[in-house]
Amino acid sequence: MTDMLPKVTEYIAGKDWSDVPVMQGRQFTVTPLAQGEYNLNYLITSNSIQLVFRVNIGTQIDRDDQIEYEYRALRMLQQSGVTPWPHYVDDTRSFIDRGILIMEYLPGEALDYRRDLPDAAALFAAIHQVNVPDEENHMIREEAPLSLIYEECAGLLQQYIESPLADPDIRQYLLELKAWADANRINEKYYQQDPWPCIVNTEVNSGNFIVNRERKTIHLVDWEMPRWGDPSQDLSHFCSPLTTLWKTDWRMSPARKRNFLADYCCHIDDPHLRDTLAERVRLRDPFVYLRGISWSAMGWVAYQTEFSGMKNPDTWAKLQQYMDLGFIRELFDPFIDK
Repeated sequence: MTDMLPKVTEYIAGKDWSDVPVMQGRQFTVTPLAQGEYNLNYLITSNSIQLVFRVNIGTQIDRDDQIEYEYRALRMLQQSGVTPWPHYVDDTRSFIDRGILIMEYLPGEALDYRRDLPDAAALFAAIHQVNVPDEENHMIREEAPLSLIYEECAGLLQQYIESPLADPDIRQYLLELKAWADANRINEKYYQQDPWPCIVNTEVNSGNFIVNRERKTIHLVDWEMPRWGDPSQDLSHFCSPLTTLWKTDWRMSPARKRNFLADYCCHIDDPHLRDTLAERVRLRDPFVYLRGISWSAMGWVAYQTEFSGMKNPDTWAKLQQYMDLGFIRELFDPFIDK
């Protein structure tokens, strides 16, 4: 990450910023902020101004215009008031051979499930009610949402099912689960026949929220792979035990989940969405859980075989927790046995 720092510094110093008011006439210092699998992020500072300078190094949506896709999503989301403000995008790759995005820096801490659920519900409602004119909508559309998840998971599960490391009992249960999901993805007709499309983030783990307790604000900051889909996508993912337990020891009780969804509905203007939300989430939940278990199954095998990256002991401990037959059955038995 430090290898790119001189290039970023030179880029900022050498560019005419007359068309970007927040950058105009300023001298910025550049420091590393965070590195992910798909982006390098730098904090650029000038007096009281702090911004994020993002260098895109990969794509989660299999598109060459990854950085433009994210920038345009952030532009549409400005009216929500709960996402970072985008200031500039450059996908020419003429000086730095990667896409570049400059956006608002939001100081704060990760979401705390015990404290922040009502605020998170209001945030989701603000995002899901953003008005997007058809002519400006560049979002990838989830036309067959449950089939999309099933097909992704089938490939991931196969890596566990075919592994000599697989537990025979877990392998058998996953085969049954895969068959159940294949038969029940027909339930996606519910979303197709009664659509309520909106911008969904798709990556709503607690670390992607920034809560500023001093300012009493909450933002959702990671917009690499948003979609045009049903609000249940975000809500099911947010409430899933596989999401909440990943970085914490907290699991949402049924009562807490009902209260969270009720809080969300209090901020929703459309009575039809309020009336149908429970069913939308109910049909989505097992497929969201399936995605989490499928990735965990794949990761469990990869960590013990061909994985070449740095192995995180916390990640390995969580994969072991998730790849326990009792844990998996607790998630899926209520759906399979019906």
